[in-house]
Amino acid sequence: MRQEADQRTDVGPVRANNEDSLLVNVEAGLFIVADGMGGHAAGEIASDIAVKTVEEILLKAQDPEETRLSRSLDEEEGVRERLRYAMNQASARIRQYTVSHPNTRGMGTTLTILYIQDETAHISHVGDSRIYLFRDEELSQLTMDHTVVQKEIQAGRLTPELARVAPHKNILTQSVGFNATVHPHSGTHMVFEDDIYLICSDGLSDVLDRKDLENIFQETPFEDLAEVLVEQAIDNDTQDNVTVVLVRILNE
Repeated sequence: MRQEADQRTDVGPVRANNEDSLLVNVEAGLFIVADGMGGHAAGEIASDIAVKTVEEILLKAQDPEETRLSRSLDEEEGVRERLRYAMNQASARIRQYTVSHPNTRGMGTTLTILYIQDETAHISHVGDSRIYLFRDEELSQLTMDHTVVQKEIQAGRLTPELARVAPHKNILTQSVGFNATVHPHSGTHMVFEDDIYLICSDGLSDVLDRKDLENIFQETPFEDLAEVLVEQAIDNDTQDNVTVVLVRILNE
């Protein structure tokens, strides 16, 4: 299997600057979205540090010597551990940056990673950016938000419909950089031909629910999809930056 990818990012109609960062590295099978937060442009610094740190660590892990040293690990567990390590290294580097730049203290970022190796998609995720999978004309959400409202949904105190309009819907329970140690949600999935993965910031998912997104996927060619998603988020008056990364699985 191989992949093709597309991406778009937009500052949106409200924000003065874009604090989202993304990575598309088809050769390495690595795709990332990070949504930064913090004043004085700190959010864009945090998301940039996070993306670059993960790329550096995972590309090093693909080195033949590094692979030889770690081959005693169960392959799936080994990838999960590398992703967890990369996320926590990103958190450490962000926190280290704030020591020499005190005006950025408190900055952090979401960090959502899709890492495709052979025929397996590995997911690692902190925050409220999301990964969706479009397969057989149906869209499913693969990540769970690390938010206060998600905890309330799980506890039965809030419905998903009310959570979408709750004033505290974007309060995170953990973020990379703000927390010294993060505990990412991880998962693995077999990939199949014509699967399409969507990684997005909450500037998209806050204004387009799963059914809205599914309808767009069903009606839009892949080559137009990224642009249509961002335009629809802006038309729906998103209050945040909008970033989408799309990955389609192709047969060799």
